[in-house]
Amino acid sequence: MSNDLIQKQDVVKEHFGWEVPVEVVPLPSRGMVYGPDSPLHGREMLEIKSMTANEEDILMSPALIKQGKVLNTLLSACLIDKSIDPDELLSGDRNALMVAIRITGYGSDYTVQTTCPNCSARRPQTYDLAELAIKRLILKPVDESGSIFEFDLPVTKKKVYFKFLSGKEEAERSLFIERMKKVTGGSGVDKGVTSKLEYQIVAIDGVTDGNAVRQFISKMPARDSKSLRRYIGEHEPGIDMNVNMKCPECGHQGDVSLPIGASFFWPE
Repeated sequence: MSNDLIQKQDVVKEHFGWEVPVEVVPLPSRGMVYGPDSPLHGREMLEIKSMTANEEDILMSPALIKQGKVLNTLLSACLIDKSIDPDELLSGDRNALMVAIRITGYGSDYTVQTTCPNCSARRPQTYDLAELAIKRLILKPVDESGSIFEFDLPVTKKKVYFKFLSGKEEAERSLFIERMKKVTGGSGVDKGVTSKLEYQIVAIDGVTDGNAVRQFISKMPARDSKSLRRYIGEHEPGIDMNVNMKCPECGHQGDVSLPIGASFFWPE
């Protein structure tokens, strides 16, 4: 625990008998994908402090919102180990921490507008974040760093080596897609599938040249692409954000994915 936090807590405890609670959060990746030089290496759990009014200041800061730094700043503020860079965290590990931080601040009930996949009706529904399942990493890595995994494509029979993306890489990819939309005026082809594969795939049959890999991805049979994406999705560590929704309009039941953004931390 940082000296600043200890000092502040000592003052609050002395005068008011109150200490900011500290929680332990399991990491879905179990720290396996981080190199030996990373403070996350081998860490199966991380400590976070509960959200306070200070963190609400972060969520309400226009400058941080404009810069897109709200969530990273919130993570840094709540993580006890200040040597951890939020950008380094896998997206799944970030989400696990975000859900835990949200629960410490406002409880586990989360009310959100959901759209029925059957009739498109939008209605607010409440879900229990504490019931979301953790997807732990079970794949065995094929490299010494512990971050590279493999998959055999069913059609071309090529062996693909891939990684799970960090929060920083996901943000870079989203920014790339948004820039492409601006260039094309929103009328071009969305590169959502190929751009993500370009970030995830590090080699194909031992070929690591980025241009060659991109060319192969663009010509990859659809069955290979779908099989690889399904495999990565099924094994990516994180929090299962899918919840069951029952539409009050048509009675349809189906899974919807709960979003995590700045609004995630403001209960309706």
